Amino acid sequence: MSRVTRGFTTHRRHAALLERAKGFRTGRNNLFKRAHEALLQADQFAYRDRRTKKRQMRRGWIVTINAAARMQGMTYSAFMHQMRLGQMAVDRKMLSQLAVHEPEVFAALTKISAPTV
Repeated sequence: MSRVTRGFTTHRRHAALLERAKGFRTGRNNLFKRAHEALLQADQFAYRDRRTKKRQMRRGWIVTINAAARMQGMTYSAFMHQMRLGQMAVDRKMLSQLAVHEPEVFAALTKISAPTV
């Protein structure tokens, strides 16, 4: 049986990993071991933050809706409660966009959803 050297395979694997580590600083972009450690951490952050991003977006929409609702004399929680009671199915993303780009439509929604006393 002939002897097999593994240099080519290893070099190709290392080169592919170092290619992914482009843009990292100091030894993390050109030393295999440091780059491998940095990429493991980067992949963990990427996985976690793909989920965190969705939460952050929702928080931003809520802040925008709250600010717009307060300009109409309501709180966010009261506004959302009245929207739910009135069975108006508009998600937070759309409400936020209405509050920013169509403030008169948002004002009309607050008037419609305002509790009648």
